Amino acid sequence: QVQLVESGGGSVQAGGSLRLSCAASGYTYSTRCMAWFHQALGKEREEVAFRDSDGYTRYADSVKCRFPLSRDSATNTLYLQMTSLKPEDTAMYYCAASRALPCRLVVSQDDFDYWGRGTQVTVSS
Repeated sequence: QVQLVESGGGSVQAGGSLRLSCAASGYTYSTRCMAWFHQALGKEREEVAFRDSDGYTRYADSVKCRFPLSRDSATNTLYLQMTSLKPEDTAMYYCAASRALPCRLVVSQDDFDYWGRGTQVTVSS
């Protein structure tokens, strides 16, 4: 089985930083395409950042340059380094993975096969 476990969420003041982690276990070959999503209260879920096993990345315009994404291939862990946090970043953050090949065919949340339970990020002004 494939399991995704997020960690690193919490409450910070605007301008602060958090590092989110997503650890994948099980049949990890099925998690070569991984991404972070967030969903704020009253809004739809949105892709924040995506990375494949070759290092290809894409980011939402709202977080580009603020939330660098990295991956530790040895542990199959995806990291989201959240910096310069803003109150509008407040949301539940979810890790997701897809077994699609190639990974760049993954274009929407419906294309992801596995989801974590989420970790809450709250940014106060």
